[in-house]
Amino acid sequence: MSVTLTTAPSRGRLFWALADGWNVTRRYLTHFRRQPVTIAWQLGFPIISVLLYGFVFGEAMKVPGGDDGDYKQFLMPGMFVMTMAFGFMNTAMGVVTDATKGVIDRFRSMPMAPSAVASGRGLADLVVACAELTILALTALAIGWRSSAGVPDTLLAFGLLLFLRFSLIWVGVYLGLVVPSPEAAGGLYAVAFPLTMISSVFVAPSLMPDWLAPVAAWNPVSSTGTATRELFGNPGAGGDTWVEQHAVLMAMVWPVAISLVFLPLAVRRFRGLSR
Repeated sequence: MSVTLTTAPSRGRLFWALADGWNVTRRYLTHFRRQPVTIAWQLGFPIISVLLYGFVFGEAMKVPGGDDGDYKQFLMPGMFVMTMAFGFMNTAMGVVTDATKGVIDRFRSMPMAPSAVASGRGLADLVVACAELTILALTALAIGWRSSAGVPDTLLAFGLLLFLRFSLIWVGVYLGLVVPSPEAAGGLYAVAFPLTMISSVFVAPSLMPDWLAPVAAWNPVSSTGTATRELFGNPGAGGDTWVEQHAVLMAMVWPVAISLVFLPLAVRRFRGLSR
């Protein structure tokens, strides 16, 4: 007598890449839930930043084409962008911590898709970014900020903010796989601060020195900041340069370009890690 064994048809690579990525996402979200101090800091930092910059420096700042006292209307889109931009450091810190603790090695020893670590971390960080943006928007409304645009433009503005965060996730994953330790990852603040300060987050590029204004205008952070101000109907949007006049377009182009560069680099770096 012979016995015929049948097996279920094997699922495709895409299915397992998505399934493995979702499992990694659940792991990271569970980690956040079990360490409330970490998530409290990430969600509390934007609120402290809004209160600090809005009330301490607000009276001394100028807004192009704006009346006195409207700096908060100019500031809040910039604060939204800064929070999304700073998020790549949290991503890098989480990845390098997992790498030094051997978590990445355990992932690599499992029969899982090579892209799962990057995609899982990315989705988890995007969920956290949505929570950060929600809390920051509620804080902005509490201090008097308003969007004078319609619902579609307002939603598009928030979508562009999350799109920028999505692209910078891959920068954080790649850097987290490159830097040797969490202490070294802390040095990424030296990159993040110039990225946000030499931009339109706090001051319009037109108010900067002539040699610095083009650098700030072509900063991807500035494109998203100018685009969101335009979509929200807040003061200070636009400018004389081409990139400022087409800010909404560039707020879409920059994240695509960043993702196309750093997502493959992150996956390749993960595959090339020594066992």
